[in-house]
Amino acid sequence: MPYKRSDWMKRISERTDISSQLVHLTRETEELSSIEVLYKIISEGKLTGSSTKSGFICGSTPAVCFQDTPLVSICQNVYYEQKYNRANKIEKHRYKAVGLSIAKDYAYHKKARPVVYDKTEAAKKYLPKDEWWRIVNFDLSNKDAFIDWTHEREWRAPGNFEFEINHLTLLFVNQKAYKAFFELCEKENTDFLSQVNGIVVMSNLLY
Repeated sequence: MPYKRSDWMKRISERTDISSQLVHLTRETEELSSIEVLYKIISEGKLTGSSTKSGFICGSTPAVCFQDTPLVSICQNVYYEQKYNRANKIEKHRYKAVGLSIAKDYAYHKKARPVVYDKTEAAKKYLPKDEWWRIVNFDLSNKDAFIDWTHEREWRAPGNFEFEINHLTLLFVNQKAYKAFFELCEKENTDFLSQVNGIVVMSNLLY
């Protein structure tokens, strides 16, 4: 039975394992820091969809990826990734605790949907080809080669994801990152910080 958004929010407020927000995290490129990437995203008013080559997206439709987890769990995911990379000498980081969050129902109206976790070839048989962007490979059949990304509770939106800045909450790994973004805004003479919905310094959630 359907219920009102206000009731939906009340249900979420009684839980620590789910959230009303979707999170998109950034990472640095060869040219830009993660802070500069976030600034570029806001300047353009959109998140650019990843492809099969750049982001493990199945099919020919690019997609933007989000995580449907509380911010504390986001921090835990990032922290584990850092430890795993150091232990396995992996130089490429998937993401950092710098990015943005948006209301889940706002993203839903912009065509974002939960992904389908299944073996890729199995999912292709029951999903139409124009929805293959929703497939995330999931396979626990080989105990020495588990493929499991369900901890991200991923959502995706097809193509590019355009947004209005007042719907964004900006996420910074620590105060240093926040100050770097603040200084970049001052340098470029932009007032993004006054236009967004909110700001969260992620380290304050853990320490």
